Amino acid sequence: MSLRQKTAPFLETIEDAVLDGLHGRSMLLTDDWSRAEVEAVANVAATLELLDRRGVPTQFLANELLYALFFDNSTRTKSSWAGAAVRLGGHPMVVDGSSTQVAHGETAEETGAMLGMNSHALGIRHDLILGEGNKFMRSVKAGIDDYLRQGGETRTVPIVNLQCDIDHPTQTLADLCWLRERFPDGLSGKTIAVSWAYSPSYAKPLSVPQGLIMLMTRFGMNVRLAHPPGYELMPQCMESATKHAAESGGTFTVMKNMDEAFAGADVVYPKSWGPYDLMLERVDANRQKDTERMKDIERRALERNRAHTDWICDERRMKLTGRGGALYMHCLPADIGAEVSAGVLEQFRFSLAREANKKVYVIMALLAAAKTTGLRSKLFGLAASAR
Repeated sequence: MSLRQKTAPFLETIEDAVLDGLHGRSMLLTDDWSRAEVEAVANVAATLELLDRRGVPTQFLANELLYALFFDNSTRTKSSWAGAAVRLGGHPMVVDGSSTQVAHGETAEETGAMLGMNSHALGIRHDLILGEGNKFMRSVKAGIDDYLRQGGETRTVPIVNLQCDIDHPTQTLADLCWLRERFPDGLSGKTIAVSWAYSPSYAKPLSVPQGLIMLMTRFGMNVRLAHPPGYELMPQCMESATKHAAESGGTFTVMKNMDEAFAGADVVYPKSWGPYDLMLERVDANRQKDTERMKDIERRALERNRAHTDWICDERRMKLTGRGGALYMHCLPADIGAEVSAGVLEQFRFSLAREANKKVYVIMALLAAAKTTGLRSKLFGLAASAR
């Protein structure tokens, strides 16, 4: 089958008006976008992956500078940003947030103005404190836009959320792309268990499970959220998941038993996150710059985690899933022996790598859609001319 034939199912379903509407658009929350817009990005990502694997250059952002600002650790997202930038012909500039002047009082708007002077797009990870990350990103965007407006520039500098306190869009969109590939007959009616799992390492952000319940309910999936008492998610995300499920014909169910959530599921996504009340307590401690209190909150969070060491994705639980053969997913890195058994992780090692690799193409799609006019026809042209 030719590359033109392989890409046709993705490109032919995109409406030009939808894709044109993404020009200059930032991805701050998947909830900000319509389902049609999300599907358009997923289809562009699938097309870009096919082109890339055939060795077809996609230099849509030649000589553009693409900043990524990280206030938290990252392996996969950092490398995905750099890989996406280079594949698009741009130059990645990955910056550690601690090296900026934010800690010394520089406002998010000022940071945006400074980076907006030189960059053509900006990725940001700011995920540790509830109420801070997404707000910071929106303020940075306001600073960039104000600088460009004051200077009379027509240049657009979109922002890509590389994980905040509410959502992790590039991760959950990558998850969506992987699910679409694994279930080509469609996601409607499929059951995914998004479950808390034990971790001894640190109180992880809430953004991945929140992003999953908000996104997967939009595609008619039966989403089960399972966690012990005290590990609730942000109310706005729960409300969004409930609303999307009602609109899409799917379901959204909260459970307090991991076995029950796994029973008959098509997909399982066991992932640790911090206790909600302690994550809220962090907000004031961070505002007061009380490092000792922050350490105490972390200690108490891990102590509470230890009461639920039996919340692990192991071989026994995987046998409870649909025909004992559910797809295991994780954003990685997983705590082996805590979140997941070594045997289950080994069984899905290649699958997890493919899931992670989708993030490169999601970031490429978000940047290309935001920065390239006539993208659909250009992708058609590349596919048609490829050998």
